[in-house]
Amino acid sequence: MTYDVPLHIIHLEQDDPKKCTARKLASRELATLHFSTRRPPRRGYLLDPSAGVILGPDDLPLIEKGASLVALDCSWKRLTESISQIRKSSPRLEGRTLPLVLAANPVSWGKPGRLSTVEALTVCLMLLGKEEQARRILKPFSWGEQFLILNAEPLKAYKDAKSREEIVDLQWEFFEKPEN
Repeated sequence: MTYDVPLHIIHLEQDDPKKCTARKLASRELATLHFSTRRPPRRGYLLDPSAGVILGPDDLPLIEKGASLVALDCSWKRLTESISQIRKSSPRLEGRTLPLVLAANPVSWGKPGRLSTVEALTVCLMLLGKEEQARRILKPFSWGEQFLILNAEPLKAYKDAKSREEIVDLQWEFFEKPEN
């Protein structure tokens, strides 16, 4: 049986509405938009670049039980304060970060990890084996297919990984590892 992973987006209205991928997803009923940090889903994974734990196949059991993926649509410049705000109001959401991929959106094209909301959710869905849903949420964007082409090799490798540790190691085969 095929099911869609529930997608939720906490939208803090900090970016240009004309470039907002979250609003476009919601207008096409591909995700649920929340304008308050107080009412996100109770169970699931919050996409948080500072979480320290990468999303991977280890997270699939909770997703299969109906847990949600929750993205935060905010300005990259205000990310830390926005994540902190959500952590206080939604302590049951588990933070997850994503492996590196290249952005294909017009604002951050080619920048590793600088993803739009739809790109971040697409990576999650690909990691969880939900390729059909991932392609569906990218469809409304003229650059959506380019995102998949640009990241075809790493996304395939990440999707085939057996654990989050393997994903962490794999990303350094495609991207330069930062110096500590």
